[in-house]
Amino acid sequence: MLQISNNVSIPEAEIEISAIRAQGAGGQNVNKVSSAIHLRFDIGASSLPEFYKQRLLNLSDRRISKDGVIIIKAQQYRSQEKNRDEALERLRELIKSVAATRKKRVATAPSKGARQRRLEQKGQRAKVKVLRGKVSGEGD
Repeated sequence: MLQISNNVSIPEAEIEISAIRAQGAGGQNVNKVSSAIHLRFDIGASSLPEFYKQRLLNLSDRRISKDGVIIIKAQQYRSQEKNRDEALERLRELIKSVAATRKKRVATAPSKGARQRRLEQKGQRAKVKVLRGKVSGEGD
């Protein structure tokens, strides 16, 4: 069981984990040992509450395919067990991220004093720019 929160968990049977060969440099060992982990989790077929499913499917994350399958590849460690734990932790964090409800933004207007200070600063800036212009002399 992968524990997401106090009352939400995912059975191990719903998470498909397979060992694959890691990419990149690694010497002789990388060609022989399948130490990277490829994790697949089908959102639609899972036992997650509908609230989590909808939010996950609406998420624009490259790890979620068009079919609603979360695909995570973990190959940071040389140990298969550490990579497995890393992949499960990343899945847990992804699901937890959609559970947090964000506060609604309240629109605010600048105060009267702030508007006044802004206009004064604009006036001062305009004066500076005018003084940078060509000087018109009386003898020209």
